[in-house]
Amino acid sequence: MVPDIGRGSRTHGLLVYLYGPGRREEHTDAHLVGSWDGFAPDPGLDTGLDPDPKVTLARLTAALDLRVKQAGDRAPAKHVWHCSVRTAPGDRRLDDEEWNAVAQRIVHATGIAPAGDPDGCRWTAVRHAEDHIHIVATLVRGDLRNPRLNYDFNKAQAECRRIEKEMGLRRLNAGDGTAAKNPSSAEKFKAERTGRPETSRETLREAVRRAVAGADSEEEFFTRLREAGVRVKLRHAPSGDALGYNVALPGDRNRDGDPVWYPGSKLAPDLSLPKIRLRLTGGAAEPSAPAVTADRTNWSPPARQRRNAVVIAERAATLLERDEDGEAAAQLVGVGELLDAVAQTSPATTHAELAAAARAFERATRSHVRAERADTRALRSAARGIVQAGGALGRGEDGGTTAMLVSTLVLVTLAAARWHSARGHAQQAHASRQAAAHLRTAYRQAAATPMRVLHDQGRALPEAQRRTHEASLRAVLPEKVVQAEGMEARTDALIATLAQAERAGHDSEALLRQAIDMRELDSADDVNDVLVWRLRRIAQLPAHPGEGARRSQAATRQATTPSSRTSERNATAAAPLGTVQDPNRRSPRR
Repeated sequence: MVPDIGRGSRTHGLLVYLYGPGRREEHTDAHLVGSWDGFAPDPGLDTGLDPDPKVTLARLTAALDLRVKQAGDRAPAKHVWHCSVRTAPGDRRLDDEEWNAVAQRIVHATGIAPAGDPDGCRWTAVRHAEDHIHIVATLVRGDLRNPRLNYDFNKAQAECRRIEKEMGLRRLNAGDGTAAKNPSSAEKFKAERTGRPETSRETLREAVRRAVAGADSEEEFFTRLREAGVRVKLRHAPSGDALGYNVALPGDRNRDGDPVWYPGSKLAPDLSLPKIRLRLTGGAAEPSAPAVTADRTNWSPPARQRRNAVVIAERAATLLERDEDGEAAAQLVGVGELLDAVAQTSPATTHAELAAAARAFERATRSHVRAERADTRALRSAARGIVQAGGALGRGEDGGTTAMLVSTLVLVTLAAARWHSARGHAQQAHASRQAAAHLRTAYRQAAATPMRVLHDQGRALPEAQRRTHEASLRAVLPEKVVQAEGMEARTDALIATLAQAERAGHDSEALLRQAIDMRELDSADDVNDVLVWRLRRIAQLPAHPGEGARRSQAATRQATTPSSRTSERNATAAAPLGTVQDPNRRSPRR
């Protein structure tokens, strides 16, 4: 059961909407299910007293506004309190008596009209759909004082959790006051009217998150925002120092033609300028670290930065399993930045799911646990490196390293879900699991081609070699993994990777043990896939199994062309003795 509270100044206008057809003819059978005294006039009820519903609507408005007029200047400017209460999808249908009980409990819990208080505010509950009601109250009590509505939303949320339990409804996750502000109904209607897929608030929140991901300074943060097409307005102190910032979308204007500005703090609690400054100074992104891979592969910048990020993400997952709350909370913020960086540079095939994962995980980065005593420079540097390297092409090594990184991020978000669950952070744990679900889908999209090539290579190996590696798997893998249904049928890619590692000079069985010991495998959807990417990373094998062969063939063709032979002769003549190497010789590993 979800409450949504707002304030306004037009009682009559709100009632006209609630009793009207709706913006898409969605309102049906509008009628009262409850009121402050049980006898309020109902424009939806044909009693024969007032054949014209407009007359009854005017009477209801006058009754609700009576005390507001009596209070005169003492009444609040926004004297209309509006709360919609909606059941969750799949819940049973509540009847009018049950909705009346819900409304009475909400107005009691929030302080609108406490039970047994004859001076409580006047209110009505209108029902025009099966799954929700609208509570309309005017904020002047019978003694002409204003009600105390401190934390009314939190109180309504808590009461809804109790109602769900007592009425046998779907139990939703309790909030903790750290969530970003939801778009208002007016913002939603405006987005729909202007053809936007989401509200300006939601678009701007994502733009700010992406701009801060891996940013090195406040100036870079604002530069990224402007380059993303966002309008930025700074608020300055008399000294000239920036106190805060507002953002707006181009073309988004109010009825007076002025831009609709949103302060960063109203987009999300952690997007105020002071909070962003803490992030920039506490975990300042260092210059991108040297790639953990060897130069001999000539991997593209996006591929190298994604490989670097895999190592850093694995470390973050390990830190989330420690009993250091302040450190773990900081790691979650860093992981959120890494997800934003991956999402904004992802290829078209995975962009939608990675963007959805980053958007979902944003909720998991905020809780009442303060991010303390933690160094997030590694995560912020990884995010910075990915953003600076730009987008991956979605094929070859770039696509393979995207799959490698996303596979690791699935485990990181699941570790975050366990961390939040252990501390009772229901919404954050749910958000982490949502992010993991989107990442799993993105992984399947990114890994489809490289895994298919690996499976083909594994099946093409000589039978004796296959049996040797299968024996290694049975000897090294945990028994419950070996006995998993269909395990043997899915080991072709893993066997191909072990064979390639062996050809590269590794002890395949020792390498496999190292990969297994890196992290737990219980949360993996497919142990084979997880081990494939771990092995390919620590053995420095190409993430795309066909990449090495293509590069080798290209190098051979280049070396045998007349132009390349001429260039080689010229280089040999011009260089000091002993400095020219065979162009086909690979550089040693670093």
